[in-house]
Amino acid sequence: MNRFLSRRTWAAWVAGATLAFGLAGTAQAADEAADAFIKRVSSDILEAIKADKSIRNGDVNKIIVLVDQRVMPHVNFLRMTASAVGPGWRQATPAQQKRLQEEFEVLLVRTYAGALGQVSDQAISVKPLRAAADEKEVLVRTEVRGKGDPIQLDYRVEKAADGSWKVYNMNVMGIWLVENYKPQFAQEINAKGVDGLIASLAERNKSNARASK
Repeated sequence: MNRFLSRRTWAAWVAGATLAFGLAGTAQAADEAADAFIKRVSSDILEAIKADKSIRNGDVNKIIVLVDQRVMPHVNFLRMTASAVGPGWRQATPAQQKRLQEEFEVLLVRTYAGALGQVSDQAISVKPLRAAADEKEVLVRTEVRGKGDPIQLDYRVEKAADGSWKVYNMNVMGIWLVENYKPQFAQEINAKGVDGLIASLAERNKSNARASK
């Protein structure tokens, strides 16, 4: 469990993130608005989770497949990792940058494994989009509604060269994912360098893997 987020907050983020990321095989219209993209794909991915009990129970192997096939194609993970690492990213060699992306992805996937059981009867409500039609970076504001109070969930998305939308940051209940990790990563780099951060992430991932068995 991420030490910066409470269990409820992280479960809400996972539920909302899973709702909002799209299906890799779903065609997207070139002129599709960002809010329409979020709205369209949320129903599809939620149904995929509801249909697979093993995913809801935290089957790590199935979750990895789900994330690789249905989430990662719709994320600019290079930008997300670079933003989370901050100034230290420019210090890293290409090989180190590759390792940072790999370990950060594993960290997030393992966290999914511990929280996907929270996804049940949620639905997503997309708020009116405040952006011009030709904007390339857009903030999409939503609420996740289910049992209990609605949960604020916002997405920063960018228009890729092929016309598709890519998520590069998300905010649940006032906490942005990238900004949540940035201080921790900076502390690791300041103390032990880029290799120290990579080693720390790798060790955390090994610990999470052991805990999930």
